[in-house]
Parts: sequence; C-alpha cells; structure tokens
Amino acid sequence: MTNYDTICALATAQGGALNVIRVSGKQAIEIVSEMFVPRNGKPLHQRETHRAVFGDVIGCQGEILDEVLLTIMRAPHSYTGEDTIEISCHASPYITREILMNLIEKGARQANPGEFTMRAFLNGKMDLSRAEAVADIIAADSKAAHRLAINQLKGGFSRQLSQLRDKLLHLTSLMELELDFSEEDVNFADRSELLELCGQIESVIAHLASSFSIGNAIKNGIPVAIVGETNTGKSTLLNALLHEERAIVSNISGTTRDTIEGLMNIGGTSFRFIDTAGVRPTTDVVEQMGIERTLQQLDKSTIALWVIDPMMDIKTVEAAAKRLLPLCEDKNLAVLINKCDIVDAVTITRAMEWATTMIERHGTKINWDKSNMWAISAKLGTNIEHLHSFLQNASAMPNVAEDAVIVTNVRHYEALRAALADIQRVQQAMRDSLPGDLVSEDLRLCISHLSEIVGEISVNSVLENIFKNFCIGK
Repeated sequence: MTNYDTICALATAQGGALNVIRVSGKQAIEIVSEMFVPRNGKPLHQRETHRAVFGDVIGCQGEILDEVLLTIMRAPHSYTGEDTIEISCHASPYITREILMNLIEKGARQANPGEFTMRAFLNGKMDLSRAEAVADIIAADSKAAHRLAINQLKGGFSRQLSQLRDKLLHLTSLMELELDFSEEDVNFADRSELLELCGQIESVIAHLASSFSIGNAIKNGIPVAIVGETNTGKSTLLNALLHEERAIVSNISGTTRDTIEGLMNIGGTSFRFIDTAGVRPTTDVVEQMGIERTLQQLDKSTIALWVIDPMMDIKTVEAAAKRLLPLCEDKNLAVLINKCDIVDAVTITRAMEWATTMIERHGTKINWDKSNMWAISAKLGTNIEHLHSFLQNASAMPNVAEDAVIVTNVRHYEALRAALADIQRVQQAMRDSLPGDLVSEDLRLCISHLSEIVGEISVNSVLENIFKNFCIGK
C-alpha cells in the first residue's frame, strides 16, 4: 500500500490526565515537524526510529500550546507500517482540539474509524483475523474474552488456518497433476489416501466451527431469556439483576413490546439478559410482533428464566406455557414464582405445583428439576442470590486450554461453515469417483472460504463493514 494520505486522530479515551494523538502516513514526520520545536538535539526528520523527543507543540497562530513528548516510528517498523508519530499531551480538550486542527491545516486529515488498523492490514503488518482481534481486545469485558482475543491477535487462529490451507493446496496440486496427465492415465496419489487427508481437514474445520458456540458465549455473553405472561415482573427482574433501571416497569399489562438486553458479569462469566414481551392472546399488531420476538429470543438462548405471577389464573399460565415450554428443549430452565413479598405461602405452593404440571405436560428434554424453582421478589431482590448460583451452574463452560483456538467472530464462523460444506462435497465426489476437475473446483472453493478469514481474498465492501465498527484512533 503506497501513496495514501496522512491521517491523524485522538487515540485515547477522554477522562484521563494525558491524551495521545496518532499521526500516520508518508508526510507524518514532515507535518509534525512544522508544529513542533524540540528542546534540544536534532530536528525530527534527522531522528532515528523509535525515539522519544521532548519539546513544545505550536498552535495555528504560532503560540505554544503545550509541552509534549513525541514518539517517532519510521516505516515499516510501526503499527501501520507507515511513518508514524504519537504525540503525548495534557488531556485538555482545548489543547487536543488545537493540535488536531493544526495537523489538519498542515495537510493531514481526520482518520476514519479503524483506519489505522486497516492500514496495518493493507500494509501486511497483520492478517484480517488478527486485525479483528484488536477490536475484540478493546471490547473485552471479561478475562475469558480478553484471553481469546489475545490468542487470536498472537496468530493462533491464523497458524491453524495456514496449516489447513497448506494441506488443501497439496491436495489440489495432486488433483491438478492428474488432470494434466489424464491422457497418460497417471495417478499421483491413491484415492483412499486423498480421502483420509480430506477427513483430517474436515475434522479440523468442523472442530473450529463447533467452537463458535463457546466463543460467542464468552465474547457476547451467555444469552438468558426472561419469559412469561404479561405483567409478571420480568422487567423488574431485569432491573434487579443489572442493578439499574434498564426497563420501564408498569402495572399496565403489555408494557414491554420489544426485547431489552443488559450484560452482567457473574463469577467471571458474562450473561446477556434479555427481557421479552409477555406472552398472551392479543389482537394488537405491535404486541403480536413483540411476542414473536420473544419466541425467537427464547429459541436462541441457552438459559431460560420463566417468571410466574402466582395470582394469575391457571388457564392464563397454561396458555403461555404451551407456547414457551416447547422452545425450552435442551435449555437450562429456572422457574421463578414472583411477588413473594405480597403473596401468601399457600398461593406460592399452588403456583409451584401448577408450574411442575405445565412442564411435565408441555415440556420435554428440558434441563430442569424442582431445585431450580423458588419464590422471589424481583421488586425487593428477595432470593436473587439463588438465581446467581443457578446461572453459574447452568453456564458451566468447558475447560479451555490457555492456547486453545476458539472462534468468536460470526464472519469466521460463516466462512468455516462454507468451507466445511466444500470439503464434504469433495469427499462425496471422491467416493462417487467423479471427474478430477469437479473435485478440484470444490477444493478451490474450500481454500477460498478459508482465505476470506485472514483477508487473502477480500473485497472493499467487506473491509469497510469490518473496520467501520472500530473506534476512531485505532
């Protein structure tokens, strides 16, 4: 990548004592030299790479703005692979704004979100999967998410993909050679050996794809759907879990029309709680749409919290159960009898019996037993600690090795799924003794899908979509 203009941006978050302004591009050193006076020694353009220089930064009117410390990183030995300067100044909004204005006046421009990292990718400093790991590190809100992002940034995923591609290229070369010498009836490898190699490749791709369920849960939080009839206290429970007023609470039935989410870390594991619309018969079109979203979110979740108002009519409870419980197959379910602060013990016991009957009648293959049902007061926070224990047990994540390769990115997962389908077609084609040119085409598709992950095959629209989600300055 050459002849790109020089960019600048604030690279640190507001609120600290110091700010770092990053400048990168062919004219970075020249532009900064025009507005910086070193306290001693040589001018910037004569300085060696990776040196810190103390001096004064000058404003647009020639006035001294601040005492700053510059760090010079010459191409290609920088994050972007270009000449780069980082200016450490005091975190005054005025100083920061004036420095950026002066940089722009002298020929730089404001960087787009993720543009520094995109240049690092385009200049060959990192592959695309490692570039995406930079954003994951910044967004990581748990130790597990941080560890997976660091492992990806270090290239663990890339190395495994490289090994797969080498095997696929070897396989493809053998098939192509057979095509070149088809008239001589030459076989360069036994088909059974090729099938065995395909099996090894399929096993690795399948393992990587299957790891996404774990990786997605670690990165984005384990999805927990809060479901039930209308006005049972689901929104109050969400607020109690998050310790903030995230959802509107009202005694009017059907207040929640859409899903509301909140993330919380419990015992080192992130949970994504999803408050959903109450399930009931309704002619309201908007409320019907909310109920459909409830069912969709429940289907996607791995844990379900069924909130019941013990004062409700049993027919109302059963009507909701008929729609909710079939979607809880293979999920961990907790039944929460709410409003224990205003309901007597007899009524609560009766509601528990109802819930047990409903599960036995309408739920099959649900991970539930009677120990996962208790009375709570979402309003007062009564017995919420039982829920914390349940969530930690229900979310028991498999032990993941320190250097394990776990897929956390949905783009990577989709590419792996496509590559898996390709290699499975190759295997079937070999079993059916199909012509080598058909086998080679699927092999090339498999290589192509794996190459998309690391960015060896990319289109501008894909790159723009990835880097637009980065913060400015990175």
